Amino acid sequence: MSTGKSNTTLKRFAELAKMGELVFHTKDAANLWQIENPNTLHTTLTRYTKQKLLFRVFRGFYSLKPVEQIDPLLLGVKALHIYAYVSGETVLAKSGIIQQNVSQITLISSKSKKFSIGDNQYYSRKLSDRFLYNPRGIIKQDGINIATTERAVADLLYFNPKYYFDAAYLIDWKKVRDIQKRIGYPLTPQHYDFTQPKRR
Repeated sequence: MSTGKSNTTLKRFAELAKMGELVFHTKDAANLWQIENPNTLHTTLTRYTKQKLLFRVFRGFYSLKPVEQIDPLLLGVKALHIYAYVSGETVLAKSGIIQQNVSQITLISSKSKKFSIGDNQYYSRKLSDRFLYNPRGIIKQDGINIATTERAVADLLYFNPKYYFDAAYLIDWKKVRDIQKRIGYPLTPQHYDFTQPKRR
């Protein structure tokens, strides 16, 4: 009997490994393991969590590793369980364009939401689908959708056309304008300076 359970467990975790996902939601597990009964699924996940085969991130969201061992960007994007990408202040702080301390990870999705996982704070800005799903300036890194510097600038200016950038001279404004035009964002000519770097 125990061998059967052990084999089932091994098979289930092999299926998770095939998915290539470190984090997943209960619905993902139900579909993957073909468990239709919610009580059976709950009992299974609880047992695996007690055995430290899984780690509960929050209700309905699990991980194959302890939370602190997982990329915070991946956690945030996957926690939303909808299409999302990392953008805004998070991207621009990394590139030195925003120089003050950024305390939360900025995501863009179809949902406006603030949440936290472990020590990480997240803020998802809601963007209309006609802009959200435009892939211009979105790259994939380690399974995470991340905005390029220019896309992050364009996103911020869409939400706040008067946004102040600490190091605006580091921005390629021609690329920003091109992305704005191709996505359909309003243009922000007050920010463009193609001849002289902006140093403030």
